[in-house]
Amino acid sequence: MNFERKDITKVKVALLTIILPIFFNTAVAQLPYEYATQSYQSGQHTELAYEGWRVNQEGNTILTFGYFNHNWKEELDISIGENNFFSPGEVDRGQPTHFLPRRNRFTFDVVVPSDFDENDELVWEVTSPNGLSRQAYGTLREDYKLDNVVIMSETGALGAGTSDVRTRANIPPVLEVIGDRIRAIEVGKPLVVQARVTDDGVPEPIDPMKEALEDAGAAAIFLTPAILRREIMMIVPPRPTVNKNNGLFLSWNVYRAPETEKPVQEIVNFEPQQVKPWEDTRPSANSPWSFLWMPPKLPEDGVITTTVIFDEPGTYLLWARADDGGLYSDTYVTVNVSP
Repeated sequence: MNFERKDITKVKVALLTIILPIFFNTAVAQLPYEYATQSYQSGQHTELAYEGWRVNQEGNTILTFGYFNHNWKEELDISIGENNFFSPGEVDRGQPTHFLPRRNRFTFDVVVPSDFDENDELVWEVTSPNGLSRQAYGTLREDYKLDNVVIMSETGALGAGTSDVRTRANIPPVLEVIGDRIRAIEVGKPLVVQARVTDDGVPEPIDPMKEALEDAGAAAIFLTPAILRREIMMIVPPRPTVNKNNGLFLSWNVYRAPETEKPVQEIVNFEPQQVKPWEDTRPSANSPWSFLWMPPKLPEDGVITTTVIFDEPGTYLLWARADDGGLYSDTYVTVNVSP
């Protein structure tokens, strides 16, 4: 029997459809980290990330860390101590004790002494509630050196690593808390925090309605926000590794919290609902990494008001991040909550 080339190709394809699933399933079964092939709402651990180092405007060398909480819903609480520490030296270097879901990049900085050099290493270790321990190793290796373009690229603001002169000149937004940095409030009573945010308008956010109107020509008269959103919802979301929608926003979240009877995410409530500073890629999620996210409209004076209510007493550290899509600024407010 003689086979033509197309017949041989069909045979190869048929064999691959049989062999590849067997190979893939076997390979997956042999992976030491089976959790990496699944998505979980809760019960998983957090990985730690050393993002890199840079010299700030004051001339200090800083190491920047982040993390990846494998849970989509559960926010982990891990107190400073044997389960959350730095070494060598001081165990508390300003790291979070409250870990938001999924990937959180460039979460905090650690200033190292002037004699810290390329031969030194600063280790952050965290043991999650499920017992798994992870470490991140901070060094001054040249390939870990950060600048604004690297940060914007890593967060997905540039898209495929591209940039232009205006984007490269971007500066972080300016964030200023109005009022005291230490507050006191009783359980169940609303705490009002205000912050002023200003920015240079770079990178420029994308307005889907504006682009659609420009492309629609005469049909633009029939477009409404509702119609546009319905049409966008019918598009299959892109699946890039990191793809961020640029635009200025402010987000308040818990950074540190005391040990509480219920999960911290259930006893600290923010109003209005805050934009997620973590990479929630699900369509229509309130996150800049979400397919349909649009930056909120900010007040003309830049003053944003947020109300926080605590259901249990203790000392909480609230974290505010102003993010223009490419760069960010952080500030903190300590809240002493009495019964």
